[in-house]
Amino acid sequence: MLKRIVKRLFKSYNERYLQGLAPLVDHINSLEQSMMKLSDAELQAKTWEFKEKLNRGASLDDLLPEAFAVVREAARRVLGMRPFDVQLVGGIVLHQGKIAEMKTGEGKTLVATMPVYLNALLGRGVHVVTVNDYLARRDSEWMGKVYRFLGLSVGCIVHGLPDSERKKAYQADVTYGTNNEFGFDYLRDNMKFRLEDMVQRDLYYAIVDEVDSILIDEARTPLIISGPSEKSTELYYRVNRIIPKLKRDQHFTVDEKSQAVVLTEEGVAKVEELLGVDNLYDPHHIDLLHHVNQALKAHYLFKRDVHYVVKSGKVIIVDEFTGRLMPGRRYSDGLHQALEAKEGVRIENENQTLATITFQNYFRMYEKLAGMTGTAETEAEEFAQIYKLDVIVIPTHKKMIRIDYPDCIYKTEKEKFRAVVREIVELHRQGRPVLVGTVSIEKSERLSAMLKKEGIPHQVLNAKHHEKEAEIIARAGQRGAVTISTNMAGRGTDIVLGEGVAELGGLHVIGTERHESRRIDNQLRGRAGRQGDPGSSRFYLSLEDDLMRIFASDRVARIMDKIGMEDDVPIEHPLVTRAIENAQKQVEAHNFSIRKQLLEFDDVMNTQREIIYKQRREALAGGNLRPVIEDMIRDVIDSMVSLYCNDEVTPDEWNLEGLVREFYSSTGIALSAQELEGFRDAGGIRDFLYRRALSKYNEREGELGAELLRQLESFILLQNVDNHWKDHLLSMDHLKEGIGLRGYGQEDPLVAYKREAHYLFDEMIERIKADTVRMLFRIRIQQEEEVSRLKAERESQPLYYGGGEGSANKRQPVKSKKKVGRNEPCPCGSGKKYKRCCGR
Repeated sequence: MLKRIVKRLFKSYNERYLQGLAPLVDHINSLEQSMMKLSDAELQAKTWEFKEKLNRGASLDDLLPEAFAVVREAARRVLGMRPFDVQLVGGIVLHQGKIAEMKTGEGKTLVATMPVYLNALLGRGVHVVTVNDYLARRDSEWMGKVYRFLGLSVGCIVHGLPDSERKKAYQADVTYGTNNEFGFDYLRDNMKFRLEDMVQRDLYYAIVDEVDSILIDEARTPLIISGPSEKSTELYYRVNRIIPKLKRDQHFTVDEKSQAVVLTEEGVAKVEELLGVDNLYDPHHIDLLHHVNQALKAHYLFKRDVHYVVKSGKVIIVDEFTGRLMPGRRYSDGLHQALEAKEGVRIENENQTLATITFQNYFRMYEKLAGMTGTAETEAEEFAQIYKLDVIVIPTHKKMIRIDYPDCIYKTEKEKFRAVVREIVELHRQGRPVLVGTVSIEKSERLSAMLKKEGIPHQVLNAKHHEKEAEIIARAGQRGAVTISTNMAGRGTDIVLGEGVAELGGLHVIGTERHESRRIDNQLRGRAGRQGDPGSSRFYLSLEDDLMRIFASDRVARIMDKIGMEDDVPIEHPLVTRAIENAQKQVEAHNFSIRKQLLEFDDVMNTQREIIYKQRREALAGGNLRPVIEDMIRDVIDSMVSLYCNDEVTPDEWNLEGLVREFYSSTGIALSAQELEGFRDAGGIRDFLYRRALSKYNEREGELGAELLRQLESFILLQNVDNHWKDHLLSMDHLKEGIGLRGYGQEDPLVAYKREAHYLFDEMIERIKADTVRMLFRIRIQQEEEVSRLKAERESQPLYYGGGEGSANKRQPVKSKKKVGRNEPCPCGSGKKYKRCCGR
């Protein structure tokens, strides 16, 4: 009651914000008549006029009313579509770097054209991010007509596009593409060996379509580019064979809430017996323990036709939010291989991470970010905390008249599906179209089989039948149509009502289960009642549904027992609805904490990634790296002297023999310990060694020539940065895997991770410096053509990438024309013996 009174007295932030935009909308509308009088050429000339004003110091906000009016008129002429006032409001919200929540069918695709055009006038490139290649192509062609009419260029990034085409698309004023493609291009660019091969420009402004799906649902899984590791796949088969011999609740426990499978003490003993090891927790068997844990997860947490499908001898992930297949994407950390062993298909080689980033950190690199969707308000807190994005709910153009019926809850899943089929049969008899949402392929095929028995013609849309997704969804509003869709695939395509359907009551949406997130349920409901159309929705639930069983079954069962319910009689009660919503809120909060933790850990990596990528770009820029190398030489010598001539002990206790050996190993300069005995302080030794090293380096420059040495510096620094960064990512993966255990020792795992990650990173930087200095001093160059050949080999090495999976070739050994002895130092400059390096 108090909340309602306060709401009446004080308008919400959303209402106040929308009221503040009213004068701007009025201004745009006042320009409409004058725009309609312009010829096509005069309307097109406005683009150059706006650019001139920007050059003279005008801001985008100054141009907004007239620019929006120009786009509105261009859309009317080119597309036959005139943006409504609420669409103008949506466009302003997007320009101001916020999220516009607009109901399904309100024309979000058209809304984006106005802020995209306005921001593209700066010539810095605007990215429109879609959920799949189909929508990227469709929207770039459809809305691209407006941009091209007004003199702007349009590009489209889709899977399989060669780099030359990608670069051209990124140079366009407006670029459409998927979140995966944009993210992978960023990672691939930072693995290139020439600046001119990079395809992306600086990240200026992005509008993310279906922003909740991309920035929240998909944010749980980072983008990964991988290369092959040398681990054998036999161990996966070996471990998989013992899993059926372990008994649930005796040898291991399954916690579905936290998605964890844990071995009991008895289980550990059983695994040791089956695998023939004496102590599973011995450090030598840590890999074995990891394989057992992943195999248990594969068997007891991941279900075929729910989380993945097996197609053409491959395990392919199913996107849990859209129901679409994700070919190329693989679960990390050996889980995908465990699933392949479980399903008896060929196990792909395990991969090692070469580059990775989360969607959160990728999209936060844009100077300005905005998004649009039909469902964002329930996740407003996460958008604000993670992305600093406000959610603004835009009113509908026409009043929403859809009827949302109360949920029907049954005791058993069997009775629930019978009730669903009865309702479909009745509505089909009336001629009303029905859209049925299921949570998995398994459930959609079960329902399909039941409808076939009843003789009801229908379409099934899930990961197994996704090729005609847009076409099936577009026809779902026709008279008598029955469409079964897994997790509402087909978003981005409007369901238009067929002739006479509105009079029958419009599209009826049936949900066969509540999703973990209220937002996904709202997406399904939102398919009916678009733009003032009639429609209705109802959810059918049972106590055996995953959400109910794990989070709400006890409470709901008590309510149903009090009422005295029978199995085949549904319950419609506000207490039950409230219990379900509370369960969903619980899961949403839990998932938010998972994503937040993922981001907190990745923030540590992100800082390191920025330093490494900056160092790479400096090396690629082809400038004079001599000052950088001189600093490295000084740092390497500082480290040596600190190790062998510690100031905390007397000079008589210094290890001068060790120092001269290390100095020779790094620089090839032979000294005797006697030459250093006269120094009584470490600083004097540092300066002496640095002068000798610099003198030798100057000699190298005289021998090779400054230009060739600069090329070598760039090439060797890049090689070392890439090799050590790859090894560092592997170390970080191992660190993250075990860091959670620190909690048992009353230590915050995140604090421990930050501390140890910092230590590992510092160590890596020291190794990069040491190896770069060693190679520059000791590498043998036969002729200039050798350097060019090495560089060409390096640049031509292909990378195979996809959603989290791929491979990269190893670096080629440096070949010497002189025969090298097996125990001699390797001529590549690694510091290792030839037999343990390029001679292997």
